[in-house]
Amino acid sequence: MLFGDETLHQKPGEFWGLALGIPILSWCVLGFGRMLFHMGEHAAADGWDEAREEVLIRKIRQGRRSQQVLGVSWYTALSAPGEPPAAQLDALLSATIALKSQPSRSDLTTFSHSRLSAGTDADLKRTLLRILAQVLSDLAPTLARLPDNAPLALLLEVDSGLSEDQWRAAWRKAWRESGIRQSTVPVEGNGLAALDQWLDQRIGDQALLLVLAVQLAPEQPEGTAEVAVGVLFGNRLTQTTLAPIAYLHRPEQERQPTDADLLYATRQALDWVPLEAKSIEKTWRVGIDPQRHASIATVLAKEPMLGKQALCNLDALLGHPGKASPWLAIAAATQTIERGAGAQLIFSGGGPATAGLWGTVLMPVSAPSK
Repeated sequence: MLFGDETLHQKPGEFWGLALGIPILSWCVLGFGRMLFHMGEHAAADGWDEAREEVLIRKIRQGRRSQQVLGVSWYTALSAPGEPPAAQLDALLSATIALKSQPSRSDLTTFSHSRLSAGTDADLKRTLLRILAQVLSDLAPTLARLPDNAPLALLLEVDSGLSEDQWRAAWRKAWRESGIRQSTVPVEGNGLAALDQWLDQRIGDQALLLVLAVQLAPEQPEGTAEVAVGVLFGNRLTQTTLAPIAYLHRPEQERQPTDADLLYATRQALDWVPLEAKSIEKTWRVGIDPQRHASIATVLAKEPMLGKQALCNLDALLGHPGKASPWLAIAAATQTIERGAGAQLIFSGGGPATAGLWGTVLMPVSAPSK
C-alpha cells in the first residue's frame, strides 16, 4: 500500500485489516500452539502421576504381604521332659531365667549358658537326632492333614558342634523316621532375609515353607542358648486347607546399625500391618548383641506406645540363640497369640554383630483393622 498508486487514507479497510489482522492471526496461531503444547505436557504429567500411583499401590501391596503361621514347635532349656508344652511358655512369660553357669557339652569348662534337656550324653549326633525328632513329631499332625504331594520348601539352619555332613545325616534320618509323607525342596538364604525374599518372589506358590532352626553345643558357649525351633508357613493366596494361627507380616531390616535406621525399620514394620501401634501387646527381643541394647531402648523411648507394652528379653532369660533367634521369637509369640493375646512386635538379630536388626510384627487372625 505504501508503494501503490492510491494513498493510505483512500483504503482504510485494507490498511486496518492488514495492520490488525496479521498480528491477531499470528497470536492466535501461537496461542493455539502453546495451548496444545500445555495440554500435551498436562496429559503427560497426568500419565506419569497415574503410572506412579499404580506403582506405589503395587509396591505397598507387595510390602504388606504376610505369611500364615500354621504350626510351631520350639524347645529351650525351659522345656522339661514330661511337662506339657504350655509349661515352657508359662515359664518364659513369668521371666524364669534358664541362663546359668554350667559345664559345656564338649568339656568340663564352665560357661554361663542354657542347655536343652533333650539329651545329656556326649554323643552330639544322637542328641541332635532326638531333638529333630521331637520337633518333627510336633509338626507331623499338621502336615498329615495335607495331601501327600503337597509341595514343601525347607529352610534348614543348624549350628552345632557337628560337621555339616554329620548333622545333615542326622537330619535325613530324623526326616525318614518322622512319618511325614511330603518331600522337601531346599530354600536358599538364611534368616528373615529368606522369608523376605519368599514374600517377594513366591507369594503365589502352592508350596508351604517349613523352617527348622537348631543351635546345639555352639563353638563358643558363653552367653548362648541351645534351642530347637520348627515353624510352618503358608501363603495366604494359595493355602486354604489349614487354619492359620497368626499372620507374620513382612519383616523390615535396618540398613545401617544405627539408632535412626532401627527406628525407621521399626516404624516401617509397623506400617506394613493394618493395626495401630497401640495394639501391640508384647515386644520381644532376641539375638541382639549387647552393644545394640541402647538402640532398642532409644526406639522404645521414641515410640511411646511401644514403651508401654510388656517386654520379653529372650537373651536375658535363655542366652543368645544364634541363627535360631528370629524363629524362636516367632514360635513363642505365635503360641502367645494362640492363647488369645494381641499383636506382637519382635526385634531380632542372630547374624554377625555388624548385621542389621530386624523388626517383625505377628498379628492375630481376627485382629481389628485400622
